Amino acid sequence: MMVPKAYNNAGKDASIEIEHEQFGVEQWTAIVMSELAGEVFPIDTRVPGASGLAFDWQKWFEEWLFLLSYTTQAKLPQPTHLKLYAADSFEATIPWTQLQAAAVLFAENDGSPLEQAGPIRFYVPNGTSKCLNVKNVVRIVISTEQALGDEAAYGFKQQWSADELRKKKVLGS
Repeated sequence: MMVPKAYNNAGKDASIEIEHEQFGVEQWTAIVMSELAGEVFPIDTRVPGASGLAFDWQKWFEEWLFLLSYTTQAKLPQPTHLKLYAADSFEATIPWTQLQAAAVLFAENDGSPLEQAGPIRFYVPNGTSKCLNVKNVVRIVISTEQALGDEAAYGFKQQWSADELRKKKVLGS
């Protein structure tokens, strides 16, 4: 199945940052990522009960790596982890070895942009978490940090406003 023609302009502006330690940050959209990956498939083939259209993470990465190496002539070290950052401050760090069946949900069944959980939703079936599911992904970091461990780590980033920090300091004094 190729990328559906029903995909309209509504989701094309929602960008996702892709960062690599060696090459910096690039801006991508869900539709352009799916086009680079090539074939798309119904997500429920990998994640029963989920719906929409997805592409294979590893296939996208291979094509992205080929594109980078072709345009820069550089050889990249093998990644060790993938870090995902969501718009709602949820973060996940996933060992690269757990990404064999990873899929990126990018569109509804009719090909339109995700109404919820977009611009993309990342699924990692069969990892150290039964099925890690990160919605509203806005930033992806491809990491070669060995020290990040062998298990997926995930949760909400603890955020404090300046006022909250001032109150804590006053109360703690």
